[in-house]
Amino acid sequence: MTRSQIITRATDPETLGRYMDELSRLVAFPTEPGAAEAHAACLKHIAALMAAHGFVARWIEGDHPPALLLSRVEGPNLPTVLGYGHADTVPAMEGRWSAGLTPWQLTERAGRLYGRGVADNKGQLLVNLTALRLVLETRGALGFNGHMLVEMGEEVGSPGLDAICAGLKDDLKADFVLASDGPRLAEDQPIVFLGARGAVTLRLTIRHRTGGRHSGNFGGLLRNSGTEMAHALSAIIGPQGECRVPGWTPDAVPEATRAALAGIIPAGGEIDEGWGTPGLTPAERVFAWSAVEVLDFICGSPERTVNAIPPEATAHIQLRHVVGLDADDIVPALRRHLAAEGFDCVAIDEPEARVPASATPPDHPLARFACASIERTTGTAPALLPSLGGSLPNHVFTDTLGLPAIWVPHSYPGCSQHAPDEHLPRAMIPGAIALMAGLYDDIGQAGRAGLGLA
Repeated sequence: MTRSQIITRATDPETLGRYMDELSRLVAFPTEPGAAEAHAACLKHIAALMAAHGFVARWIEGDHPPALLLSRVEGPNLPTVLGYGHADTVPAMEGRWSAGLTPWQLTERAGRLYGRGVADNKGQLLVNLTALRLVLETRGALGFNGHMLVEMGEEVGSPGLDAICAGLKDDLKADFVLASDGPRLAEDQPIVFLGARGAVTLRLTIRHRTGGRHSGNFGGLLRNSGTEMAHALSAIIGPQGECRVPGWTPDAVPEATRAALAGIIPAGGEIDEGWGTPGLTPAERVFAWSAVEVLDFICGSPERTVNAIPPEATAHIQLRHVVGLDADDIVPALRRHLAAEGFDCVAIDEPEARVPASATPPDHPLARFACASIERTTGTAPALLPSLGGSLPNHVFTDTLGLPAIWVPHSYPGCSQHAPDEHLPRAMIPGAIALMAGLYDDIGQAGRAGLGLA
């Protein structure tokens, strides 16, 4: 009956009230990039939430945004779970939110909870912390050793996270990583995903001269940087949005991945028909393939058009790619391709930062364990995705720490993360707390029984 009691408590209005009160306090910390005082204060608040439940705080500082490691050790022969979350946010974008909404104040309106970080990632982190405390309050112990790593730099690329985990490798020995970030496929459809696509943003430049030339006197005589850039971009991305650069896409979608994605509709169904790599389903395009997007393209003076041939054109493109690509060959492959297509005039800046692709295999026993637990709680099997379409520092856990990673998101596609009016539906929260509490309890029960999770 204890598991049932935990699930009942998770969906009790009192638990939701406590969650909302604590979320209100978390949202009130203005944790924008570079807000050092707010970052430190927010981490101290999180540490205080868990201190009464036997989690010991360890502060991690250095030449990077601060981080916090919370640890509760119950026994040497029990499984160990490493949790992860981030409490930093994107900029507030104050003044751009709807009337009556402000980023650093939790506001409920029409069944939605608004505030910066509600979806990404304070609200999701708090779901997991709430679920952990429910298990402890009901059973008196977790049945496993738990670590929770909370960073304050995810929104600026997690600088230092890899070094932190490498330096604490002995302290972070675990059976697997269990974390929450990103969106579900839909509000009422729980999912498990096992990795994240990599991301590389590249700046392309064509420059022929130092100044513009009269479009009448020189038109038809001089190379137009804007025209050439447009054609260079079309050599990279086809008319249906497909990637044309050899080496930037996998050879094929693995059969196990194809089977896992059968029938799945991504992005809440917001899909343009006929767009994307032909021969793939929408789910395969975003969870199992590479995509290249033009982020911006500038030539001339768009703020005040003049009759001149632009001397220079710039564009930023972004490659989102799955595992299996040679990451060191991404830029060289583009150079070879553009040269072969006659665009050796394009200069390519080395990317300032990259996020590697990484994933745990979809047939991993831990993935089956997590899905079975969620189905036991909700009555419905969750969708299992091999990868998130976006990028997360999953590689730090799978590559640096060598751990399988299981992600269970508690947001949805329409949450407006990274935009004004960020929110979560209030109705999502009790179910999210329940499925995480059930999952933590099942891990603990397996640990108490001496059963291997993998």
